[in-house]
Amino acid sequence: MTAGRPPRVLIDATSVPADRGGVGRYVDGLLGALGKVCGHGVDLAVVGLRTDLERYSRMLPGAEIVAAPAAVAHRPARLAWEQTGLPLLAQQVGAQVLHSPFYTCPLRAGCPVTVTVHDATFFTEPEHYDKSRRTFFRSAIKTSLRRAARVIVPSKATRDELIRLLDADPTRIDVAYHGVDHAAFHAPGEEEKARVRARLGLGDSSYVAFLGAKEPRKNVPNLIRGWVRAVADRQDPPALVVAGGQGHDDDIDRAVAEVPSHLRLLRPGYLRYADLPGFLGGALVAAYPSYGEGFGLPILEAMACAAPVLTTPRLSLPEVGGDAVAYTSEAPEQIATDLAALLDDEQRRLSLAKAGFDRAKEFTWESSAEVHIAAWTRARA
Repeated sequence: MTAGRPPRVLIDATSVPADRGGVGRYVDGLLGALGKVCGHGVDLAVVGLRTDLERYSRMLPGAEIVAAPAAVAHRPARLAWEQTGLPLLAQQVGAQVLHSPFYTCPLRAGCPVTVTVHDATFFTEPEHYDKSRRTFFRSAIKTSLRRAARVIVPSKATRDELIRLLDADPTRIDVAYHGVDHAAFHAPGEEEKARVRARLGLGDSSYVAFLGAKEPRKNVPNLIRGWVRAVADRQDPPALVVAGGQGHDDDIDRAVAEVPSHLRLLRPGYLRYADLPGFLGGALVAAYPSYGEGFGLPILEAMACAAPVLTTPRLSLPEVGGDAVAYTSEAPEQIATDLAALLDDEQRRLSLAKAGFDRAKEFTWESSAEVHIAAWTRARA
């Protein structure tokens, strides 16, 4: 094998949850892009949950797809298997590099390891995590920074935070921006928008959209409070639709209880993947006032659906949004002011929708895959 040729890589996809949230989108996007270059010097094996094998086989017809033990569907068993069974599997498939896509990695892998560290918010925003989760991921990130041959991060902001807070070695960190599936996330037609409104029971009502996990870091309670202030006195107030996983933010229920009875707040939970363009692109505004993100995939996906986006200038979000999104603070008073200004300015919403749609084209999974392949090649060396 020549020095410049990519190594044989085992990708551990066992951490991907069934709901296909952020980590699922990342792994699927990366594998889909790698599938297009398999057979051109990229030699892959993927281990995944049994429920994902058919999906990965379609994405990567040239790769070796391996079923993980059924028990690894449960997190404690997966973490134990990662330390013992995964290194053995890497040896069995002849891996020269092992890629762990979700913070953790084996302590003794038997070959160089690359790890994706998605964000540093367990250190910068510790109050938004429960103690056990915070402790676990802080430890995992420190271990990966110490043990991995290369660390892959989705933004310069995450790289800079790891260097600032943990004295990480900048020469071993590679920035691979996430991409967006432009077939799945596209500017929707009127029929798509109407179908989603009908499915949600909105009829012809306008709405503000939020899509994401309901975790404290996402700042959903302040979004609800800001939306109430922005629309309460309007003659035809737009609804707020908070879609996505249930999460663990108890303050959301308190904020919901404060919503005046004449306003409409919907919490539909997970939406079908096929409905996301109509949901995001059909909104007056896609609002995402997060306290900070390692990348900010929800705003990129909203931009790709031609939605005007309102977010915060925290951590990586300006890297993704640039000048193509509107910014606000995390406080409900400022969210109210900036959301109201957008709702009152149709021309600005149209301008942001076009700018965001154009900017989203710059983020591709193929570009991300190229950075990963380069990192794996350096790891082997």
